[in-house]
Amino acid sequence: MTAGPPQPTTTSAARYRESLWIEQILRKETVGGILLLVATVIAVTLANSAAADGYFALRDTYVSIGFGEAVFEISVGHLAADGLLAIFFFLAGLELKREFVAGELRDPRRALVPVAAAFGGAALPAVIFALVNLTQGPEVLRGWAIPLATDIAFALAVLAVVGTSLPIAMRTFLLTLAVVDDLLGITVIAFFYTDDLQPIYLLLAAIGLAVFGLIAQKYQELFRLRSTAALVILLPIGLIVWFLMYSSGVHATVAGVLLAFTVPVLARGGEEDGLGGHEGLAEKFEHGLRPVSAGFAVPVFAFFSSGVAVGGIDGLVAAITSPVSIGIVLGLVVGKTVGITLASWLVTRLPGVTLPRGVRWIDVIGLAMLSGMGFTVSLLISELSYGQGDPLDDVAKVGILLGSLIAAVAAGILLGSRNRYYKRRREEEKRDSDGDGIPDAFDDSVRV
Repeated sequence: MTAGPPQPTTTSAARYRESLWIEQILRKETVGGILLLVATVIAVTLANSAAADGYFALRDTYVSIGFGEAVFEISVGHLAADGLLAIFFFLAGLELKREFVAGELRDPRRALVPVAAAFGGAALPAVIFALVNLTQGPEVLRGWAIPLATDIAFALAVLAVVGTSLPIAMRTFLLTLAVVDDLLGITVIAFFYTDDLQPIYLLLAAIGLAVFGLIAQKYQELFRLRSTAALVILLPIGLIVWFLMYSSGVHATVAGVLLAFTVPVLARGGEEDGLGGHEGLAEKFEHGLRPVSAGFAVPVFAFFSSGVAVGGIDGLVAAITSPVSIGIVLGLVVGKTVGITLASWLVTRLPGVTLPRGVRWIDVIGLAMLSGMGFTVSLLISELSYGQGDPLDDVAKVGILLGSLIAAVAAGILLGSRNRYYKRRREEEKRDSDGDGIPDAFDDSVRV
């Protein structure tokens, strides 16, 4: 007997399942955010201690893979940025595709506000950086994209700490905004930070990508039920695509996103949102890879990328007062807050477009502040702009760390006050008056 098409689900059950999925991501990213913070503190400490020479020597050590004349060499620092971070971008691609196929982005009217917010939150910081550094020359202006990114792990970690009682709609809004923000960052990397393009390698990468997608689609049930099959079959193809993308001149992390876009979201005979007991292959991969990304790949990248030797108090003051650092801090703290809030306000002027249910404008401002925590992708773009270890890269990273810290503190204060307000309403959100297992807040048939 063959499985039929996915059975339709009730709106209330689908919304509840979506909320559980978001809560699960919050828990895992909170741990990842804590590890990210620990890795950053250790890196900055080592880079400004007697162990600095050893730290930088380890980052610049080259590893060789292969045999004979067919040897691939890459430094440890670049392996973390180009290799391990591809896992992070693969997850971002899975989240983005799920949102477009079965999540918030499937409904244009529901997606319009966070999508517009993401564009506003990316454009204004870039403009602010460019204006601050307009007279600094083209070499400095290469870093225009540094403050456009949002670090989802850090942002969700802060939200989880200060926002235990915030409504699920706020978390959904932040997650959707951050996913679109990741897509914008990936697009910028692919189009503006690609040097010495090699068409032959790019064509071979496209062929490998097609093979990966065809196999993932045709044998999705096998990979969904047997994780080892994906490791044996899909992982080697994915590594080949990564290598070809790296050799093509396009940043290798783009391979992670493109590979994720080929993974099916909906299981045959499963729920129409890709979640539930019969989850899709994308959700299966996400379960397996998120701990690897949040617990290892991103913290290791942060360890090798955030170590900045500031040169004592005088060096720190010089870095903070540099136009590069000022442009990044203003972009992250002011640009993100104003850009996201203003874009959200403008799009809600359209007929029939409103903020998500349960979200107030003061909440949007708080989430916009929180989005100023540009870390992982910002560090990557800084290295692509100026080169790992370059003095401009070090100054930019000081700006990223300072701007992210200011954004976190400001957002924590505002969202903490909102959390106290929502805490009084938390029990109402959990109430299940009809005993159907779905809280009334998600049930269309019950009005609370």
